[in-house]
Amino acid sequence: MSLELMYITNNPDVAYIAQKYGVDRIWIDMEYKGKDDRQKGLDSVKNHHTIEDIKRLRPIVTTSKLMVRINPWDEESNQEIEDTINAGADIIMLAMWKSAKEVQEFANAVDGRCKTVLLLEIKEAVECIDDVLKIKGIDEIHIGLNDLHLELHMKFMFELLANGTVEKICNKIKLAGIPYGFGGIARVGEGTLPAEAIIAEHYRLGSTCAILSRSFCNTSLITDVDEIKELFNTGVKDIRDYEKSLINKDKKFYLNNQEFVKEKVDQIVKSIELNVRNVKER
Repeated sequence: MSLELMYITNNPDVAYIAQKYGVDRIWIDMEYKGKDDRQKGLDSVKNHHTIEDIKRLRPIVTTSKLMVRINPWDEESNQEIEDTINAGADIIMLAMWKSAKEVQEFANAVDGRCKTVLLLEIKEAVECIDDVLKIKGIDEIHIGLNDLHLELHMKFMFELLANGTVEKICNKIKLAGIPYGFGGIARVGEGTLPAEAIIAEHYRLGSTCAILSRSFCNTSLITDVDEIKELFNTGVKDIRDYEKSLINKDKKFYLNNQEFVKEKVDQIVKSIELNVRNVKER
């Protein structure tokens, strides 16, 4: 087993490089409705890719899969899905769904014409997951830690991993026989919570996919093509090498890593709280 790695870009050159060096899914991000309000003031990525971006990348993305995140379900969703499929998407991801009814309508609209992914990222989605798992036509579920931790008024998105929330959701999805993933990872050796610890948690929990985070290769800051090539070449290789090292790890290793994650997340949250207090006292 190796994780399906996903990277968000609408840049044809970057998509070609990411694909060449082993990224499994190139991700076009058309979600924009309500995002500015939800993530107001946060240093988060807010893309507004379009159908034209799918068309531009479709001839380039040949060995990887082309995945498209669409907007939350509304009266325009059926047309958005038609346009997305017609433009050549291999996979459609539904953002911010909040009911089994919306998921059923999404599955009906896609109707097996491409793969489907649900992005579970709000409280309502967690609450109705048992009903959602009974719906046919859903190929994968990804747990979106960024929006979900905001919804639950947490300080750090990996609190959801440390406190057992992710594990509880994963176990339910696993019983339904649907592949699942969660969160994002930085480069090996980097990350506030080290990437290695997160990758090991993916393996412990049976996850099948992960997002390569903005810090993995931030093309807003790095524009030199050779540097981007080197980042993807070494970065993906390092992840794959680390994954290989996990194959023969025993249960004790994974339990120790789980404890490390809990302790490290607790330290990070306390540091965030301290910084907030200091700011308020100024």
